[in-house]
Amino acid sequence: MQNQKRILVFSPHPDDAEIAMGGTILKFLSDGWEVIIADLTDGEPTPAGSIEIRAKEKTLAAERLGITERVCVDLPNRYLQADLESRTKVAEVIRQFQPRWLFITYRPDAHPDHVHAAQLIEDARFAAKLTKTDMKFDPWFPEKIFYYYASHLRVDAKPTFSIDISKFWQQKCHAIEAYQSQFWLNQPDPDKKGWILQHIGDINRYFGNRTYCQYAEPFFCNEPLGLSNMENIL
Repeated sequence: MQNQKRILVFSPHPDDAEIAMGGTILKFLSDGWEVIIADLTDGEPTPAGSIEIRAKEKTLAAERLGITERVCVDLPNRYLQADLESRTKVAEVIRQFQPRWLFITYRPDAHPDHVHAAQLIEDARFAAKLTKTDMKFDPWFPEKIFYYYASHLRVDAKPTFSIDISKFWQQKCHAIEAYQSQFWLNQPDPDKKGWILQHIGDINRYFGNRTYCQYAEPFFCNEPLGLSNMENIL
């Protein structure tokens, strides 16, 4: 399944990927890339959700993005850990899909699942290349890990780069609106229903303003990045 135009986005819970990088996913797809989302957990329990509701919501969100491959690693929500058993499960997902790049949650974060998810995927990236192992599928080592901004802390983040998603903003919002149980049905105050759209809009407008566009999604990388040309820099 080797494909150098494939990315694998790990989402601690259904909705993290859409909120943090839904526009970038749409941009990748429009450029002919294959995008796979791997939800580490099913996201439950939540106040207004259920396993069945969340499954329907993430399927609808994927359809609105145009994602055709979405899997669940089935790790425990609220108790996500970077342990050896979880590492093996995640490494097998990496080996199965053989992506060029991985996208995972940015740290620091107040949500323990997000913090442990980042460490878990970093560990699994290394483990995925191992030979002489009982893991399924062939060894694979993704070229880069990129971190998307989904932090519950109001940190003054300094991204490595931001991606202009202005063209895809409305479609991103439409995908997020699939998660009614998380941002609408769980809000007794009518003024707070759908608060996520205003919240993420403020974030994406801010990073867009910093890079001379209307909306942008920030990303971070711990490894050096090279440019084949500079003509597309905003």
